[in-house]
Amino acid sequence: MKTWLTKNGVQILRLLSGRSNVFLITNGTVNILVDTSVRQLWNFLEMRLKNLGIHQVDYLILTHTHFDHASNASRIKEMYGARIIVHQEEAGYLATGKNILINGTNRFTRQLISLMKGMNPHITYMPCPYDILVDSGMDLKEDGLHLFLLHTPGHSPGSVSVIVDDEIALVGDAMFGVFKESIFPPFALDVRQMIQSWGKLLETKCNWFMPSHGSANTRELVQNEYENWLKKLK
Repeated sequence: MKTWLTKNGVQILRLLSGRSNVFLITNGTVNILVDTSVRQLWNFLEMRLKNLGIHQVDYLILTHTHFDHASNASRIKEMYGARIIVHQEEAGYLATGKNILINGTNRFTRQLISLMKGMNPHITYMPCPYDILVDSGMDLKEDGLHLFLLHTPGHSPGSVSVIVDDEIALVGDAMFGVFKESIFPPFALDVRQMIQSWGKLLETKCNWFMPSHGSANTRELVQNEYENWLKKLK
């Protein structure tokens, strides 16, 4: 279980990796979960929380409401008392358990989506009521822990990133950490909007950008990719 520590003593633990990363943000008093992975990995997630002695989750932040991020939201709310935070653009999807449309960003993923076109409306998960809605951004301050939720659309309309101590950003699918020297995701609804979101993330002081798929990206890599894609989109 990989762990990061901010200068203010906030721990970020990667509870699950592989299919989708799930992060726990904690200062020993407040526990905040970021995303939930797929329902097939629920037992692993529950076990990791149990092994850490976590019996209460104060907040669950959903970076977006695709099934591989939100499928266990209802269980987290029911079992750990978490208040659910989601962007207002995607609150309706969470409340009904419907998956947002997915578009490919390269030839292979576009073909894949085309083949799966008939399946996409049927990808569902257990509906979950939300508690707090995010718009363009939101400060979250609780018992010495300070986060900022930043709207970073492009992969999906209501994608958000979680900025921890202006040092580490949990960015959902706004970027990937799977491909060498590339942060460009294989799926996004609006590529131009996604690149603009990279710029918003670079306006923070974060040095590490941790995606939901793969490993953390350095600021240098994100800056290079951002500048290269700005040239391509001109």
